[in-house]
Amino acid sequence: MTATPDVEQGPDHAARRNRVRARFADGEFAGLLVTRPVNVRYLSGFTGSNGLLLVGRDGDVLLTDPRYAGRAPREVGDLRVEVERDALVTAVGDLPQGALALEADDVSWAMARRLRSSLTRPVVASTGVVETLRERKDRVEVDRIARACALTTEALTWLVDVHGLAGHTERALAVALERRFVDLGADGVAFPSIVASGPNGAVPHHDPGSRVVQQGDLVTLDCGALVDGYHADCTRTFAVGEPDPVLVEVYEVVARAQAAGRAALRAGVCAGDVDRAARQVAREAGHLEHYTHPTGHGVGLEIHEAPAVAPGSTATIDVGAVLTVEPGIYLPGIGGVRIEDTLVVDAHGAGRVLTDLPHELRVV
Repeated sequence: MTATPDVEQGPDHAARRNRVRARFADGEFAGLLVTRPVNVRYLSGFTGSNGLLLVGRDGDVLLTDPRYAGRAPREVGDLRVEVERDALVTAVGDLPQGALALEADDVSWAMARRLRSSLTRPVVASTGVVETLRERKDRVEVDRIARACALTTEALTWLVDVHGLAGHTERALAVALERRFVDLGADGVAFPSIVASGPNGAVPHHDPGSRVVQQGDLVTLDCGALVDGYHADCTRTFAVGEPDPVLVEVYEVVARAQAAGRAALRAGVCAGDVDRAARQVAREAGHLEHYTHPTGHGVGLEIHEAPAVAPGSTATIDVGAVLTVEPGIYLPGIGGVRIEDTLVVDAHGAGRVLTDLPHELRVV
């Protein structure tokens, strides 16, 4: 098994909450009620299915139910935990003067109305407070993503070199690959694996089916392992036997586009400029109309996070960002090619590839 980095200690959740708290330093807000499960996990370590996190100016509390009375304290350390039904109203009532901010992109209209009717302070909407913080990964997060990427590349190598592609259905290949992730030590899969062979390769998010991989096919494999809640994302396209020369030419275009995107990924650049660099290669080759999706996205506790590496994106890429670069060209009825890496913007401001596999077309 490939050696992977060890995580020496867990995340500093208290420091993350302090970064949220700094947003309330002017006294306008009393606190933020975090309702998105992934954000609750990021700020507290709690992984249960029912948890709210109140980040206040003077202190924090995790609110859950009696099912997690034993588990929650183990996951969140010395963070205060409440499991009573009316604990939220009480905890909000203990906050200093100011409005309570809600995660507008997550909280339901019904919940917002209930809070407004039961609380004696203003309830206001906030957007992207935690998500913005999550864009810049700390060392623990990068280590976990790197481990997930190492398992992903090891499993992909095994599937192609040991298990083999020809003669198997797409679905059988997806199942074998996902079992290999777990056998190698992953907690699970980051997302349902994509195996797209022959003309199915023209569908970027093809569901693996009963088609048997044949000689002359290109096969696109898009997959990722999950480690301690963190995701990997990697795509490679392989040739089974000698492929159509048209698809070989397409592969070369995508490989150049992916290299251009990787080269453009630097701290301080606009995410839209990374997309533009990759897309320009397809434009010059006459395949812009077949380049149908964004060039990439952030990766972390979710498989798709901010920032989007897409046309028009104005997000600035920072040191610690983890993103994919994944251009693709898709010819309806013929096939397609996608090449994807997960990269971290390191302390030197450069994009470092975490999914270390060759980018040249392999004939297997």
